[in-house]
Amino acid sequence: MNAIDILTGPDMQMLYDSDSFVVVHVQPTEPEVPAEAHHPVLARHGFEIVDKRSGKEVYLDGSWAELFQQKIAAWQLNTPTQEEVEDTLEGYAELAHTPVLVH
Repeated sequence: MNAIDILTGPDMQMLYDSDSFVVVHVQPTEPEVPAEAHHPVLARHGFEIVDKRSGKEVYLDGSWAELFQQKIAAWQLNTPTQEEVEDTLEGYAELAHTPVLVH
């Protein structure tokens, strides 16, 4: 791992940006693991959903992230309207309790 990797951290891809919401897919960078390490390294992805109206965000990982990724895959097959996307994000935004301090 070089200094740039440490500064940039996980890979982040903007998936959605509207007047009301931002959705970012966060994928961890591959850590360098010493050959003598005998424990597994968990690399989990997740989704950050920011509700611009309330200034709060929620981070989905684990099974929540898997369910959200399935929703995105379904949207790729059957393109939703912006209203349908916003309605779905509104449901997740109800889970948001963390104020956005820096973005």
